[in-house]
Amino acid sequence: MKKGIHPEYRPVVFQDASCDFSILTRSTIKANDTIKWEDGNTYPLVKLEISSGSHPFFTGKQKLLDSAGRVEKFNKKYSKKK
Repeated sequence: MKKGIHPEYRPVVFQDASCDFSILTRSTIKANDTIKWEDGNTYPLVKLEISSGSHPFFTGKQKLLDSAGRVEKFNKKYSKKK
């Protein structure tokens, strides 16, 4: 491996701004902020707008659509007239 061409791979905290959800993982992302984590160490902080803590698919608050009714409506509207 060539030296000096790879980004730094380090622990980073990702924090969801819309709910109280944070995760410590490893990443190469650049971060301007820092945060003191539960273990007492300071890590770079990346703020997110949405994560698995607030996304409707993962929280179970997703709305299911009636796809059968939509297909019938489409076929009725765009079917060839006899």
